[in-house]
Amino acid sequence: MPTYLYKNLETGEIYELQQSMRDDAYTAHPDSGVPVKRIVARPGIAFKGSGFYVTDSRPQARGEGAASGSSSGGSAKGTGGE
Repeated sequence: MPTYLYKNLETGEIYELQQSMRDDAYTAHPDSGVPVKRIVARPGIAFKGSGFYVTDSRPQARGEGAASGSSSGGSAKGTGGE
């Protein structure tokens, strides 16, 4: 069963409550009867390993970037100036 976050409307306290996806959202805390409202929370996702966007777009090391950057930049400047 999924866990949903609910906020106590009187105190502002946040609860984690489990309920079926088919059930309607609680309007009151099931144990205390205090009015609550379901809040939306973003999931925590961590991409690890090779092949993800973070590793693909990472800047090159200084030694590699300087060598390839100067050769690319030199040809681009020569082409653009002519």
